[in-house]
Amino acid sequence: MTAPDLFTQAGAADVTSDSVALGRVLPMSGGPLAADRTLDRNLFLGTSSWSFPGWRHIVYDRAYSAAALARQGLAAYSAHPLLRTVSLDRTFYQPIGISAYRDYAAQTPEDFRFMVKAPALICDTALRDVAARRTADNPHFLDAAIASDSFVGPCMEGLAGKAGPLVFQLPPMVPANYGSPSQFADRIAGFFAALPRATGGQVPLYALELRNAELLTPRLMKALHSVDVRLCIGIHARMPEIGRQARALAVLDGAGGDAPWQPQGPLVVRWSLHADLAYEAARAKYAPFNRLVDEDLATRRALAALARTAIAAGKPAFIIANNKAEGCAPLSMKALLDALSTGNK
Repeated sequence: MTAPDLFTQAGAADVTSDSVALGRVLPMSGGPLAADRTLDRNLFLGTSSWSFPGWRHIVYDRAYSAAALARQGLAAYSAHPLLRTVSLDRTFYQPIGISAYRDYAAQTPEDFRFMVKAPALICDTALRDVAARRTADNPHFLDAAIASDSFVGPCMEGLAGKAGPLVFQLPPMVPANYGSPSQFADRIAGFFAALPRATGGQVPLYALELRNAELLTPRLMKALHSVDVRLCIGIHARMPEIGRQARALAVLDGAGGDAPWQPQGPLVVRWSLHADLAYEAARAKYAPFNRLVDEDLATRRALAALARTAIAAGKPAFIIANNKAEGCAPLSMKALLDALSTGNK
């Protein structure tokens, strides 16, 4: 199969006038992310949040406070042709309402999509204090009714056509939390089956991300397939290398044995952490997140191959990078784009 062209011949003029006007509040940088072509319509590259002062002269034209960027930076962020998605991570810590989602959507171009993390209220087995210490068991873990009312409904109605993957990222669990891997697979299938199939005139794209490698089983993949839920590939020290997760994705989409992935749905990836580091160690090593410190060429090549496969099959590819992956998430996405375009030649 011929590799798809990952670009279309277009440029900054494709950004809507509203987003450009908003972008002038905090102007975008014309620096290393500048491009004269927009990405293939099925390729969505982005970062976890947008409010990092260290991104001056990369995403933003000068230094701004994190608070100013949180309030006003999204329009400038989304004006970059490279950055067509972003992860709303704040929703993990507390659900937000329809109006907040609408405000985010209004700041971005029409072809922009949001990856949204489901609240810990639903995804965490524990209730925690402000220092993230476990205080009690969470009675709402995988509660489909609460997930529908506090997350799926507001998100889909507020973002409307700009809703991308709704990612249910489960923090690390002990066997007492999930029973056996087979019991977990059955429970996950029941949970997702109880969520809305359509809401706000839109069909949600649900994805599951794990932090327990032992739960990445063929039975779980078949369970996800049965309820039309994607596996979010999580690049994180707690999870297997990307090749094993890609094989699980192939099983999800019906491949047997070591057969190559034949995409039946979107690719969803969260590139969260460098394999050799814990989260706090990565934060300390990489701050202020203004350069690539530990380039992960193997992961970059693997992601490029997966994205190319998805696009060749006409499926969207959503890839989010965290600053803790290589040191600077926007530059990781630019390097990934370079890897994609090189692979096309």
